[in-house]
Amino acid sequence: MMVSDILNLKESLIVMAGPCSVESESQVLETARALKRLGVNVLRGGAFKPRTYPESFQGLGEDGLKILAMAREETGMSIVTEAMDLESLRLVEKYADIIQIGSRNSQNFPLLKAAGKTMKPVLLKRGFGNTIDELIGSSRYISMSGNNNIMLVERGIRTFENSTRFTLDVSAVPVLHEKVNYPVIIDPSHPAGNSRYVEPLALAGIAAGADGIIVEVHPDPSRALSDAAQQLNLDQFSRLYSKIKEISRVMNKNVI
Repeated sequence: MMVSDILNLKESLIVMAGPCSVESESQVLETARALKRLGVNVLRGGAFKPRTYPESFQGLGEDGLKILAMAREETGMSIVTEAMDLESLRLVEKYADIIQIGSRNSQNFPLLKAAGKTMKPVLLKRGFGNTIDELIGSSRYISMSGNNNIMLVERGIRTFENSTRFTLDVSAVPVLHEKVNYPVIIDPSHPAGNSRYVEPLALAGIAAGADGIIVEVHPDPSRALSDAAQQLNLDQFSRLYSKIKEISRVMNKNVI
């Protein structure tokens, strides 16, 4: 299924899954093959990683993008990956089907304008300190170039609560649907911060009416080079995927 088809389908639920970081060819291909067997059509994976500390794994760069392209060639899955700046955007545009703008860059206005000019679908994450209206404002920097292929992602905001990594704002789903016509995607992995909480947050977002979900999945999360605690293993994701299909039927949505 092509990305253009995914963005134009009505009453559907888009599932995007894959590792936080592209670490190796074997890691990505194992994940992609398992996800494709389940029916997932969009593979996520970070080739460029904006990390809090410079000593942390920063991603494989273009080599990581080439691995993602290899997985697409074998499985037919579309690829979504993050651009961090104008330089990496040029490479991401070359290799990816969907350009992700992460939380830290949600108000990087030159990057947003440049992403809009690519005319590729853009997955725009809400900044962890941004209001819903500020997220909508960021989307306008993309659409002002004529690119309305935008998906808005609720990925948790920073509050006084510290029992989870961030606080998932489920109310953002209906509010965004009321204010804009873009698909609204739930990212349960980042607000959870712990794999135990990913499933309930994911299902809550879908029940609230989300149009899609983006989840971190790794063959062996204990060995992951980034976000190890919150990534689901393949068995955990398989169970979640079954529940996603069940709850989507209640919501009159087809999982794609």
